[in-house]
Amino acid sequence: MDKYIIVTTLCDKEKIANKIIDTLLEKRLVTGSQVIKVHSKYCWNNKLEECDEYKLEFRTKESKFTEIEYEIKKIHDYKIAEISSCEIKNANKEFLNWIDENLK
Repeated sequence: MDKYIIVTTLCDKEKIANKIIDTLLEKRLVTGSQVIKVHSKYCWNNKLEECDEYKLEFRTKESKFTEIEYEIKKIHDYKIAEISSCEIKNANKEFLNWIDENLK
């Protein structure tokens, strides 16, 4: 059974965030997106770094993940971008039907 998932990525440029969102929606790989401004701290090249980023979340199905990952990597400008997913559990049937109806 194809699981329902939330795909997450982060980027530091609003223009790139919007291009990722628009591309995935236009290709009907995702049903919608949420954008959250966050402040991130992380280790990079053995140094502690921090920056403001846009956290993008997408509702979709697990079978779409590989294509979503491919599209994000084509647009993203990070050397190593987080592209991860988690399963949606215990969601209402109407919401899951909406996901089904809006994917290609």
